[in-house]
Amino acid sequence: MTAPGVCMSILNARHSKDGRRTVTNPEKFLNQDYQQLKQYCLIRRVRYIDDMFPPDKTSIGEDILTPSDLNRVQWLRPAKIVSNPSFVVDGVSRFDFGQGMVGDCWLLASIGALTFQDHIFQQVVPLEQTFDDDDYCGLFHFRFWRFGRWVDVIIDDKLPTINGRLIFVHSKDLTEFWPALLEKAYAKVCGSYSDMNAGTPAEALVDFTGGVHMCVNLSHPPPNLWDLMLRAGQSKSLMGCGTHQGETSANTVLPNGLVQGHAYTVTGVKQLVSQGTVVNLVRLWNPWGKGEWNGDWSDQSPLWQTVSPQDREMCREVADDGEFWMLMEDFCKFYSELDICCLCPEFLDGSSSSHWNTSFYEGRWVAGTTAGGCMNYMDSFWTNPQYRVKIESLLGDCAKTQGGKNMLVSLMQKPDKRNRRLVENLYIGFSVFEVPDEYKREMGKFPQSFFKTNRPVVQTKPYMDAREVMEFMMLKPGDYLIVPSTYGPNETASFLLTILAKAETHVHENSGGHNHEHKHAEEPMAVENGGNDDNKKTLFRQFSDKYEEVDAEQLQKLLNENILKGDLKAGGFSVDACRSMVALMDTSVTGKLNSQEFVRLWKKVVTYKDIFFRTDVSRTGTLSLSELRNAIMAIGMRVSDDMLNLMALRYGASTGHMTLESFISLVLRFECMYSKYLYNKSKQYFLQLIKIKFKLQLSIV
Repeated sequence: MTAPGVCMSILNARHSKDGRRTVTNPEKFLNQDYQQLKQYCLIRRVRYIDDMFPPDKTSIGEDILTPSDLNRVQWLRPAKIVSNPSFVVDGVSRFDFGQGMVGDCWLLASIGALTFQDHIFQQVVPLEQTFDDDDYCGLFHFRFWRFGRWVDVIIDDKLPTINGRLIFVHSKDLTEFWPALLEKAYAKVCGSYSDMNAGTPAEALVDFTGGVHMCVNLSHPPPNLWDLMLRAGQSKSLMGCGTHQGETSANTVLPNGLVQGHAYTVTGVKQLVSQGTVVNLVRLWNPWGKGEWNGDWSDQSPLWQTVSPQDREMCREVADDGEFWMLMEDFCKFYSELDICCLCPEFLDGSSSSHWNTSFYEGRWVAGTTAGGCMNYMDSFWTNPQYRVKIESLLGDCAKTQGGKNMLVSLMQKPDKRNRRLVENLYIGFSVFEVPDEYKREMGKFPQSFFKTNRPVVQTKPYMDAREVMEFMMLKPGDYLIVPSTYGPNETASFLLTILAKAETHVHENSGGHNHEHKHAEEPMAVENGGNDDNKKTLFRQFSDKYEEVDAEQLQKLLNENILKGDLKAGGFSVDACRSMVALMDTSVTGKLNSQEFVRLWKKVVTYKDIFFRTDVSRTGTLSLSELRNAIMAIGMRVSDDMLNLMALRYGASTGHMTLESFISLVLRFECMYSKYLYNKSKQYFLQLIKIKFKLQLSIV
């Protein structure tokens, strides 16, 4: 039987910590094992066909081919297209390929950038793959970074053709097939070829590297943009950019030769002296493989006659290959954004001696519990996930200079759909608060009152419906709180928070489930238990058997018809719920409750009932999920956001509320495990066992 989803999440988290999902040991995309499938095909001498991305119309997708063209498509292996196919011919280059009938210029521009860095290219494209008979079975694989983890993606080599010609990306050398196979693998990740239609280079650059990404708005470029691009080139970064969308349709060729709403690769930067004046030039490449800028410093520009013969010989090449030079000022004028991506963050400030610390956190906004919206929604903003950052001291150049930026924070939202074109990005952002002295010893989530009296020192403005948003900032030593959020409340999504700091830092989640140190939660809310033990035992005897014990059915009558009569809104406790209570409270292990065990349960039930109604501030007779954390804290326990979300998922109703019956069942179970943890010497390890056990129970009960 397949493990429950929650169980799989626990196992996946363990594997990540043990080195799985790295570029050298990636996760198997869709659970397809390259080595096993290859061995199977070679032994049986069969050609692989991928049933997870079949060679048919579903893999092409909608709206990129006319119905008549779609009916003419034939899926052919390379050996059926040419007589002598090769994976790579004479190395890899940006000039190897040109764009086809799908609008994935953003992907191809990123592939063009990828060809400059051999070590990164070989991480994505394993070069040992071949069409040689001894090792060929029609199976290929590629690696991509996807939202915090590397995945190994398997494809067959059947490619879509019309009249024997590739209809999507195609190589200039008809015998070379790495570009077409790489595009097909990425199409599989996206869901289909049509799912790659339209995008930004940033997406593919990050998916090729898993590295540090920075986006620069060229409409308001920073004063150090040239230095930043120069450092990026020297640090072997990948760079991509895009032209403005304009008012007409995309892919319109403008009079200056540029394509509107189109992605380009930045292939170089160069500083030259022209007529005694220093000029900064940017070299760009069009993934169409043709079509170039025709303004200043283009291939035919007379300005090349104003530089030295050596510079002219080194830089200028007159050819319609899609690559050209342009002035830095023109680059900022005609392009909207620049994306820089690198395995290492040194390009951010040019200090290779600096040590950057990196922290990754996977989180989730859940409607009703941890999706509080932006600061416009002050009543719920505090419920968002929170992360504490302690900066001990500055490192490298930041310790020597004033104002040097020392932290990059990136927030990336994860898709909830298999097909990329169906994903609707939420508007996301984050706020960074400095923690004042009176809150530095605060445990768990900071309350609403903190955010009413403290303003963020850094904030993303505006919130954007992008896959990733980021801010590069300077934070002095101290304690800080980072709060990622969607713009509106009650919007459910998963996210990846990345914190890079050129400082000695300590980061942990602030929801109450972290292990950086353990302290007891606040004292439980004082409640009245009502009645003495003799009265409880008298009632107990009216329902008990001759051995003065009650089973689950008898306990059900006691609770529903006597102890909680009039307070229950969902039909009372079920027999199964009462069996669970008996199992939790039956210390004598008889399968029933004696009078002492029953009295102990009664006291707990009355306590939980009183806490339930005290924290039901909406007076609905149910707990909203946003009130659940307060109720748990009132009992004297703290839970992490993950645990709170699981509690809501297992015990909450579809309406987003929790009944008294569900609340009591939940707290009885959780308190039993929590008390075991408090008495165990190996606290951190045991808490993980409790958490895993509780999650397993939530998933199967």
